[in-house]
Formats: sequence, structure tokens, C-alpha cells
Amino acid sequence: MNEYEQEDPIPQGDLALQLTALPRETNGFGDIFGGWLVSQMDLAGTAMASRVAAGRVATVSIDRMAFMVPVAVGAQLSFYTQTLDVGRSSIRMLVEVWSDDPLSSEWRKVTEAVFVFVAIDGGGRTRPVMPRR
Repeated sequence: MNEYEQEDPIPQGDLALQLTALPRETNGFGDIFGGWLVSQMDLAGTAMASRVAAGRVATVSIDRMAFMVPVAVGAQLSFYTQTLDVGRSSIRMLVEVWSDDPLSSEWRKVTEAVFVFVAIDGGGRTRPVMPRR
């Protein structure tokens, strides 16, 4: 078992996005493109980070990315986010992807990564994260 696998895994954080993997998102072998999956993770993380920041955010980095299983067409994907740390202007967020495979009815973790977002103002400059009331 590697560091990403858990003995009895459960999603960490809050459900941020759900969608179905479609044929247009596949490579020549019929598996979902990893890059497409990363872009959906970024969308889910951005939605939640913008809530934490109470405004606009930008992705700064992605750390610790690992794909554990391929994603089949038709799989229902669930994206979970958990805020790990809030700095002066940055937000570190864990984003996990879980798959409900329609053929096997298996619920399994597909991937996870730590995204770092920074709060920005209307001009694209870094701004402090305002505490939520």
C-alpha cells in the first residue's frame, strides 16, 4: 500500500463537484485523460477556495499528484475538497476524486492533489484573505 492508499478509504472534506465521465474526454485507449481530470479538480478547488477567500483566487501550484486507478467512460466522479491551511493571501486545499464505476458498482479513490490558491484583487494582484464572519 502506498502513501496515497488507505485501508478503508473515505472522502476527505466537502463535496464540491459531481459529473459523469464522457467519451469526448478519453484517450485512444478509452480511458479518461489525466489532464482533463486535473482541470476539473482545479475547478472544484477554485470554487471552494473562492468561498474561503471571499472573492477571486488564482491557482499557484499543484503538489503531490498521483493517479491510482483509470477512469472508465460513464463513471460518476465526485470531487471533494478540504482546506488544509489559510495563510495571509494563500489557501492550501486537498482535492480528492472518487469514482462510482457503473460497470462494477465499485466506489474508489481515483486521485488526490494539494492545490495552492492565492487571493487576488480586481487587478490580479495578491490581496489578504479576509476572515469569514
